[in-house]
Amino acid sequence: MSAFLKFALAMDWISAQLGKLAAWAVLAASLISAGNAFVRYGLDFSSNAWLEIQWYLFAATVMLGAPLVLKLNEHVRVDIIYGKLKRHGPVYVDLFGLIFFLLPVMGLLFWLTLPFFLGMLRSGEMSGNIGGLIRWPAALMMPVGFGAVFLQGVAEVIKRIAYLRGLIEMDTHYEKPVQ
Repeated sequence: MSAFLKFALAMDWISAQLGKLAAWAVLAASLISAGNAFVRYGLDFSSNAWLEIQWYLFAATVMLGAPLVLKLNEHVRVDIIYGKLKRHGPVYVDLFGLIFFLLPVMGLLFWLTLPFFLGMLRSGEMSGNIGGLIRWPAALMMPVGFGAVFLQGVAEVIKRIAYLRGLIEMDTHYEKPVQ
């Protein structure tokens, strides 16, 4: 089990690094957005490339930040009974959701988006807008993000099994979001 736990810890570190990239992407997108607004309304000038880079950065924010959200146990879940469960109950629900929902869906999305990205990379597809950007960097975020969430999901399964076997401690407390 120690090799599996080492993988889980390595994936936790990778997800944290991807989360840092996502945070920088948010900052960059915000600065570019403010700069675009100033240039567009203050100087009456605009560039499609600067507008498009914003949604590229948004893609990076979402797709690179998702594995960290899963690692931190802050992901969306349907809370019908989860918050009422005690002891190992939430861990079993997590395992069920990870194995039967998250991993198959993320694996499928990775499998579907990788050829899409590779096709864009090979063709050098450009935006249809004048002055637009090449499209493959945005398309790259899909297989990278789905693949990273898949691997973080595997790490979460490993950690929950290790917890149930008494090999690691884990905070199973779940705080229901305020609604």
